[in-house]
Order: sequence, then structure tokens, then C-alpha cells
Amino acid sequence: MKIVLGVSGGIAAYKAALLLRLFTESGHDVTVVPTAAALHFVGAPTWEALSGKPVASDVWSRVEQVPHVRLGKEADLVVVAPATADLLARAANGLADDLLTNVLLTARCPVVYAPAMHTEMWEHPATQANVETLIERGAHVIPPASGRLTGADTGPGRLPEPEDIFAVCRRLLAEHPHPSPTAHRDHPASTAAPVDPATPAAASEPAPAGRDDYSGWRVVVTAGGTREPLDPVRFLGNRSSGKQGYALAARAAARGALVRLISANVSLPVPPDVQVAHVETAQQLQAAVREDAGWADLIIMAAAVADYRPAAYAESKMKKTHEPGQEHAAPTITLVRNPDILAGLVAERGAAAHPVIVGFAAETGEPGKSVLELGQEKLARKGCDLLVVNEVGVDVTFGRDENTVHILRRDGQPQVDVGPAGKEVIADAVLDVARRVLT
Repeated sequence: MKIVLGVSGGIAAYKAALLLRLFTESGHDVTVVPTAAALHFVGAPTWEALSGKPVASDVWSRVEQVPHVRLGKEADLVVVAPATADLLARAANGLADDLLTNVLLTARCPVVYAPAMHTEMWEHPATQANVETLIERGAHVIPPASGRLTGADTGPGRLPEPEDIFAVCRRLLAEHPHPSPTAHRDHPASTAAPVDPATPAAASEPAPAGRDDYSGWRVVVTAGGTREPLDPVRFLGNRSSGKQGYALAARAAARGALVRLISANVSLPVPPDVQVAHVETAQQLQAAVREDAGWADLIIMAAAVADYRPAAYAESKMKKTHEPGQEHAAPTITLVRNPDILAGLVAERGAAAHPVIVGFAAETGEPGKSVLELGQEKLARKGCDLLVVNEVGVDVTFGRDENTVHILRRDGQPQVDVGPAGKEVIADAVLDVARRVLT
């Protein structure tokens, strides 16, 4: 396969050399196109030695070969790593002031951007708007990782590891064979959303024939379990692994939806074609969901949200007392209720038909009432359109790959029972019922 590796001017450019090696060792024909700024970080001799090809950053080298057009038209994949805020801005606005941006305009193959920059730059509304523009045009954007940045700063904006970028590119090469030069005019690139590396094969498989029924719909999914800090080292939490929420996000994206995933303390790789926001506490999750509610057609509240949080946060670690006679003393922790996010969404929506709201009820049952009966009471109390009820406990549902659920409908239609089944099967069943409510 012919690959163009674009490198823009960020400190993470050195990692692109490792990505280049992964491509060449896999037998791909790679042409490196750095920006002029990138050559300040890694020089042309390095790129030429690793790729076996000459390197240029402007359109005036080897003009008889018309590289600013030829490279993009002949490529099977274009990947830009790192993609700086400046490069994303120029690409989103269709500028063509160097060889790389010319290639991006002429490419008719999958285009992957791996952004890397400081957190403030990544989170700036201008950068986010540029990313959205590129996504809407069919580009694939790998969300940056969180971690150590230049200097002492940490946060989202770190370039994903080359192996993770390579995994995304390998999947796209398998799923999107490059059209012939005459065919691309009639087959524009399909709309895509951010993709994330190291996704399990089952989640990255294309949707079965006829399962593109979410094309164009906007879906928000919450996943994982919130944590409420007690002090700098301790928190109140729950056992949720986030597997079901991530499966819902993966299947919605595979069926054509534009998906935003709000992830609370999950260690799973983000599914392909899904944009992710990371939160920790219930209040952070509430703020993120409210921010996306006006954008969404469907909100699926699969996260396990803590009902309570400590009334006060200890700025330093709470320590055991060693005073004589107090060896067995323990602090009293006062709790306050967290907001009811699901009920709040329903109340804020009012009489509007959208967004359709799906809640999850993780129940253990109680004397005199079954899990299903408790779920029916919760559906009436919350007022959401669908409620997915499941039994939870130690070694039951949390962290397991199979589950049994009951999907209850507020409109009185018969409930749907699913399972025991895998998370993806349950996700498709929930999406099937929600799709009928969306129409």
C-alpha cells in the first residue's frame, strides 16, 4: 500500500519516526511529507534514511513530477502525526501553502489525523471547531492521549503511541480499499468521526448489511462508574467496568451514528469512530451530558452514577489516629445526595420529542420486590423513554462479558428481554428499540 506520512511541527515529531518504521517493516511504500516546521524537530536525513525516499516540504521540489497532486491521488492512506493546532486549522480551511496541505486537498483515500498539542490548545473552541469540520468531511481523528506534555504540564494533548496509531491505520486500510482514479469522483468519502487505537476486533467490524439505520443520528452515551473523592488518595466508587456503555457506543457508530461517549473512570480502549470526553465525578458527568443534550437525538445513560458524595473534601490524606485510647477510632463521613442526572434531563427536555432518553437501572432486588418490579417503579419515577433493567452484584453483571436485561418502554409497548448475551448483542437490542422510538 502507498502511504503518505505527514509530519507537522510539534515536539512529538520524533514519534513519527517510530510510526514510519512500523509501516515500512509491514511492507508499505511510505512517502514522508514534513512541514517546514517539522524539519526543525527531525531533519530530512532521518526521514530519507528510514523511508528510502527523498523528502520535501514545499511544492517547488521535483516539480516535473507534480508531487502536490500526484502524492494525494495515488495514496491508499494519508496519516498526519503529529497534527498540530496550526495544521488542523489549515486543513479545515482548505489552505494549500505547502506540500502537505496540497496532498490533503488532493487525497481521495482515508485521511487520519493524530493531534498533539498542549491541553489549552486542544480544548480551545477554534481547534474543536476545526476538528468537527474535518470529521464532517470524512476525516478520521484519533483523540489525543492524556499524560505528560512539554515541560511539567500534563493533560489531554499527548500524541498516542505509534503502535496505537498504526493499529488504526491498519484497520482503515483493510476496511477502505483505495478507489481507482476514475471512481473517486462518484464515490466521495463517507462521513466519519474520531477513531481510537487498539480497538478489539469485534467492536471494529462493520455493521451487518442493512444495519446503517443510525446514519446521521447523533447519539450520546455515558459509560463507567463515577468516583467521589474523599481526600487526595481515596474516593467513593462502584464496580462498573464501562463495558456495556462502550459496546453501545461502538455499535451505534458501526450503525452510522455520530457518537459522543462520556467516559467515567474506564480503562477500555475507545471504540473506533467515537468522540470521547473523560470525567470523574457525578457533577462532572452531569455537566458534560447537559452540554451535549442540545446536540443529541438520543442519550443513553449507561454509566453507574454515585447517588452520594462526601459533604466535605479533605485537602490532605485522612490519617489514622495513634492517640492512646483512640486506636480504633474512625472518622465520621457525612454524605450529600448527588444530582439525579437522568430525571434532570427528562425535566429539561419537557414536552419535546427529542432527545430520546434511555436510562439504566442496576438493581440488586430487595425483600418483597424483584429486580423487574423495582425497574418498573424507576421508569415511572424518572420519566425516561426507555429503561434498561439488569441485576447487579459481586460477580453479577459488573465486569462480566455476558448479561441479561429487560428493556422497558414508557409508551406501554411490551418489554424486550435479552440474554444471557454478550454486551454487543445487548447493545444492538437497546439500539433497535430506541430506533423505533426515534422515528
